[in-house]
Amino acid sequence: MINISVPNIKPIPDMTNLISEYGDSLLRMCFIYLKDIHLAEDAVQDTFIKVYKSYSKFKGHSEEKTWIMRIAINVCKNYLRSSWWKRINETVNLDNIPASTIDGSTQDDALLLEIMKLSPKYKEVILLFYYQDMKIREISEVLQTPESTISVRLKRAREKLKIKLKGWCYDE
Repeated sequence: MINISVPNIKPIPDMTNLISEYGDSLLRMCFIYLKDIHLAEDAVQDTFIKVYKSYSKFKGHSEEKTWIMRIAINVCKNYLRSSWWKRINETVNLDNIPASTIDGSTQDDALLLEIMKLSPKYKEVILLFYYQDMKIREISEVLQTPESTISVRLKRAREKLKIKLKGWCYDE
């Protein structure tokens, strides 16, 4: 009996499919995270490069979307940690946002600005829950945080937004 060993054959991802399926939602999330459309485009590109390079390491323990979102969040965090980022002006001009970046709908500028002002731990859960339509369980996997923590952060983020937007978007 001849024992033939087959070298590890790495799966090659269908990048065209991944880009068409996740590209727009990644761009939206990265834009709101980074507050700059050009940086967001770079972050999405870096995310897909990392996905391509490490696709063979994806074990399938979570949804593909969850895994890709985790990579995108890490890329955005790395951008925010860079010394270059600390020197630029972080003001946001909503007139420069392409309409397709925000689903083409008429999102309220005040709401978007308030979401951008939230601390990262609250901004992440809002973005993933409302803009990426992820469930708390999926967000928990993406952020590698317990579901109960995600629920609390989501609740607190809503409360902060409710206070900030009272009389503008949110009336009781």
